[in-house]
Amino acid sequence: PYFFHFFLKDLFLSTRTRQTDDPPPKNSSQIQGSLHMQTRHKVLPCKFTLFPYPPMGLTENCGTTHKTRMKHCSGLPAKALALRGMLQGRQPDQKQQQPLSFLMEAHSGLSARIVEEAGFKGIWASGLSISASLGLRDNNEASWTQMTDVFEYMSQATTVPILVDADTGYGNFNNARMLVRKLEKIGIAGACIEDKLFPKTNSLLDERSAQPLADVKEFAGKIRAMKDYQTDPNFCVVARIESFIAGWPLEEALTRANAYADAGADAILVHSKKNDPSDIEAFMKHWVHRDGSQKAPIVIVPTNYPATPVARFQELKVSTVIWANHNVRASIKAMQQTTKMIFDQQSLVAANSSIASVKEIFRLQNQDEYLTAEDRYLPKN
Repeated sequence: PYFFHFFLKDLFLSTRTRQTDDPPPKNSSQIQGSLHMQTRHKVLPCKFTLFPYPPMGLTENCGTTHKTRMKHCSGLPAKALALRGMLQGRQPDQKQQQPLSFLMEAHSGLSARIVEEAGFKGIWASGLSISASLGLRDNNEASWTQMTDVFEYMSQATTVPILVDADTGYGNFNNARMLVRKLEKIGIAGACIEDKLFPKTNSLLDERSAQPLADVKEFAGKIRAMKDYQTDPNFCVVARIESFIAGWPLEEALTRANAYADAGADAILVHSKKNDPSDIEAFMKHWVHRDGSQKAPIVIVPTNYPATPVARFQELKVSTVIWANHNVRASIKAMQQTTKMIFDQQSLVAANSSIASVKEIFRLQNQDEYLTAEDRYLPKN
């Protein structure tokens, strides 16, 4: 019966709403007017005030902003600030430079909570791992809305920042900037996009020849669009360079890194599938200035060179290391072994000694909080 609802839904896709008694921010344009709310029995007038996008930076957790007064209860401001500190080599409460930061892979709300409990200060929401958990290939077979559903569960389950593997941004500049708005709403601290063509192919596939890369100017424009559309000043956009994966020389990697840093990328992820860190070493030799400064922090994913000690990455002045897919690989191995054991033995006795208890599941689900809430809100018999 409320036909106005559908009109407002479409209208508000490109505007921010505010109650008319809420004072507008300074120096912002606004649109005031009225419409009629059609009900089954009568027509009621309804006033409205609209504030066009893009809103500016969020400054308070679960509060309002000084410019947009937009409610934000996802913890984004604190999480985004923490991720920026990790990428830049310091935590928000620490002025001293930190040697190295680590992001651990997770692919669900449950695995994200386990990562935080282990002590990691940040989480990598892996596209490969999430796709695998959905039974899909890492070829953009999962839509970006399906991916953001998983990201949201991960964000709700944790208090530490999450950097999401956003593939190529799921399309062109417009898809990428829309993604940023969605990620901010669900409390995601940053997005990493790679300079390949949509649909992407996993970088570590050995069966493929050199994968085509995106045009440098087009990808730089995508970065600028994402940075222009973010509402939290600390939301991080990480540009992932795939030129080493594609077989291009060092000069191409440096050209792309400089272009992406100039476009506003908050960090550069240099990827390599060699079984040693030689690509990273060569890149850092040219990227780090004599005074130790860098145009942008460098992130690496040492999946294919796991024997390299982290002390070496510190020497190279790498900012952040991503342990990219080890939780999903560990869970696959554990499930394969447990399932085969139960199938072969037709018994649960042996399996019970090597799996988590049901009580541990309840603990990870924060079941105690629900029981406390029951006591508080449900009537007593």
